[in-house]
Amino acid sequence: MDIIQIVGLGLVATVLTLIVKEQKPMFAFMIAMITGIIIFLFLIGKIAEVIQILERMAVRANLNMIYLETILKMIGIAYIAEFGAQIVRDAGQGAIASKIELAGKVLILVMAVPIITVIIETVISLFPS
Repeated sequence: MDIIQIVGLGLVATVLTLIVKEQKPMFAFMIAMITGIIIFLFLIGKIAEVIQILERMAVRANLNMIYLETILKMIGIAYIAEFGAQIVRDAGQGAIASKIELAGKVLILVMAVPIITVIIETVISLFPS
């Protein structure tokens, strides 16, 4: 049922945006941006549930929580960068949106270095010396 509410909100916002866009383009952009933020806020509870499930699974598997936290931060960066880029792209600024996406990718790569290092060290330790 959540998706019906989200789609309904999106459709109403789209109609409002199309009506307002001809007279006041800035208001049309604000409607689109606010709608995106409302949808994002609506989904935060669902995201929190997924994070709790992953944390419980990590505890049961005796995984180092630092790795799970890092992966969750990487996923968060990806979602936030995509959300920001979409809003900026909606405003007609494709070049800035591309830079936001690039920044997200670089930050994810930086955060991945410790995990990649551990994986490489583990693989190297499997080879006979």
